[in-house]
Amino acid sequence: MVALVVDVAIVTDPIQMKSFQELNLHPTLAQAIQAMRFTIPTPIQARAIPVALARRDLIGCAQTGTGKTVAFCIPLLTHLLKANDKTGLVLVPTRELAQQVAGVLKSLSRFCPQVKSAVLIGGVAMQPQISALRQQPKILIATPGRLLDHLNRGTVSLSRTDILVLDEADRMLDMGFAPQLRQLLRYLPKVRQTLLFSATWSSSMDRLSAQHLRDPIRITIGPISQAASQIEQTMVATTTKLKNDALLDELIQTQGSVLVFARTQHRTDRVAKYLNSYGLEVNRIHGGRTQGQRTSALKNFRDGKTRILIATDIAARGIDITHISHVINYDLPQSPEDYIHRIGRTARAGATGEAISLVTPEENGQWRLILRLLKQSGSPAPQSRQSIAQVDC
Repeated sequence: MVALVVDVAIVTDPIQMKSFQELNLHPTLAQAIQAMRFTIPTPIQARAIPVALARRDLIGCAQTGTGKTVAFCIPLLTHLLKANDKTGLVLVPTRELAQQVAGVLKSLSRFCPQVKSAVLIGGVAMQPQISALRQQPKILIATPGRLLDHLNRGTVSLSRTDILVLDEADRMLDMGFAPQLRQLLRYLPKVRQTLLFSATWSSSMDRLSAQHLRDPIRITIGPISQAASQIEQTMVATTTKLKNDALLDELIQTQGSVLVFARTQHRTDRVAKYLNSYGLEVNRIHGGRTQGQRTSALKNFRDGKTRILIATDIAARGIDITHISHVINYDLPQSPEDYIHRIGRTARAGATGEAISLVTPEENGQWRLILRLLKQSGSPAPQSRQSIAQVDC
């Protein structure tokens, strides 16, 4: 997907907040924000939260790791604490992102137990979700496919939905969810507030916003599809034959948590097996693993019990772990924008990080497209070097 800056007759917002204290939030929400030690908002939060609190439709574009989740969770909770008969819906592309959003909502609503949430995702049993829906949660966090399953079964109703959040909307379109989104939107009231958050922009995003948002305010923080300046990027030239050795050499030299991206489920499993044979303890996450296995792998990685996590692009968005020091692209992504999202898993919350890409001659074309996107967006240029394994040969 090519990142574009599209003018869609959207007004510019004039309001920015400087601190969370000035918002005059519901006391229970203000107490939770204080407990979470939120004081100074990030740029996307400073501009998006006042607009959303004013009940305007909103398009928020910002890099990954800039605090977009909090930017929509605070207005969502604020409104639902006042509107007892209304509900909210957060649509996300992946199970991991759904759980991340649910975690932020749980922290923010810790002092207001009347605002219950339910997570509706695939890969897990339906019955626990049906039981959770019987408790009449105020907020649903869902992936499109599983939400449609519940709607078709009649186990959920969206008739009281007053706020719709489309989180990582660009990723939903990339993953082919456009037909499911169109189906879901038919179940929603036409009069509602819609908040759309994205890290990239395209003509398909332009159409989505034009069809389903009313007179939205668009907020863009930084150039779209720009890599964070705190990330040191390196291209390591290698060969297909020596790629495993090159990966092993890089891992041996690194310290801290490392997220490794591979192209397919099979390659993820194969790389994990190779690293295990050299005594490295790794976990893996991809669409072929059960939700329990994926949740366990993420938890062990987040808790530091496992230093290395190997993943397909299913984890490019939805992993909000601040201590990832390195991202290694064992395989380059198909889309240049996905490169930005992958390396955005490091250098989060103001930290620094390193992104290493292992590039074979067969991948030179993909690498040139990535370099072109980085140059167009004003991102730092990666350094280049030969892999140790190739030099030793």
